[in-house]
Amino acid sequence: MLTLLVNGAPAERDDLLHLALVNYGAFTSMQAVEGADSWGVRGLDLHLARLRDSGVELFGQAPGEGEVRGWIRQALKHHSGAASVRVNLFSRAISVRDPSSRGAPDVMVLAGPPAPEIAGPLKLGVSRYQREAPHLKHGATFGLIRERREALAGGHDDVLFADENARITEGSIWNIGFLKGDTVVWPQGPMLAGTGQALLQRGLEAVDVTTDQRWVGLPELPDFDAAFIVNAAIPAAGVSAIGPVRYAGRPDLMQLLRNAWRSNPCQPL
Repeated sequence: MLTLLVNGAPAERDDLLHLALVNYGAFTSMQAVEGADSWGVRGLDLHLARLRDSGVELFGQAPGEGEVRGWIRQALKHHSGAASVRVNLFSRAISVRDPSSRGAPDVMVLAGPPAPEIAGPLKLGVSRYQREAPHLKHGATFGLIRERREALAGGHDDVLFADENARITEGSIWNIGFLKGDTVVWPQGPMLAGTGQALLQRGLEAVDVTTDQRWVGLPELPDFDAAFIVNAAIPAAGVSAIGPVRYAGRPDLMQLLRNAWRSNPCQPL
């Protein structure tokens, strides 16, 4: 079952038509879990901060946090156990002909079945590609879908992006991390600051695992002991290959990462 609201009311035809025709906005996706008294989300503070910052940058004003929380709770009323939630920011006052409007964005909330976890291990292709405005989780997904389609057609499970200088940035809808000795290495560069990566970083710091964020070039890939991906729906999934580079399975690492991710408590909506 899907629940779709715009500003707290059932979405209407014109709302969906505008979203289909005007590709301007941002969103965040989260996994909600039903507790004894309320729904909660791991990293809710991160998602709300993303919506606030995106609202200010793209529309000149952030959506009201209290309203967003209330609309998410409203969308979850007819769901139980667990659900995926996507919150889109857009503006019915902005169009291709007149993009000048500034003010509080419209808010679409979609609630549906929870996202399945990806167990891995994954074989990743590599593409020299960078998303437009990579720091934003925006609605312009043509490029990343095209690159992912080409990777799948080439026999890979997904695609990893690298910039024009062969420096690794991010994947299609996830961040990547590497293990070198006892240190988790995060690539640095123009990319989305993923909520899943931030949750994992918090969990790793709590158990004193050393982490490092720095530039990582494609020639360095054979030097790592293992690789994994993470996002808001995937605690961690192992990577068995990136292009021609192969990695051994590390179930101990995967368990450590998943435990670190899950150590973050759900924050109530």
